[in-house]
Amino acid sequence: QLQAFGGGLVQTGGSLRLSCAASERIIGIKVMRWYRQAPGKEREWVASLLMNGDNNYADSVKGRFNISRDRAKKTVYLQMNSLEPRDTAVYYCNIDTVYKNHWGQGTLVTVSS
Repeated sequence: QLQAFGGGLVQTGGSLRLSCAASERIIGIKVMRWYRQAPGKEREWVASLLMNGDNNYADSVKGRFNISRDRAKKTVYLQMNSLEPRDTAVYYCNIDTVYKNHWGQGTLVTVSS
């Protein structure tokens, strides 16, 4: 029901834009989030976007990443700028609704030095 796109290989300092589209069956969205999991590490929260427009970011990405949405398309984006090798991870989108929590399939981002 969630599908993430946009991962790939990029050099240090480059940019990528991830997107995650929710199916029509997902309704009552409250919060849209991005998480990531680096090799050998636990999954960590990256950014959140509430439906009132408020957003929050992990300190490690603040000022470099931007989360946004297209409400009509039920799509959440993660614009990633000034990428660093430490950003290498599988990125997952997460949507919290009034009914349940949904996880999308991850997309791999690799930042080369």
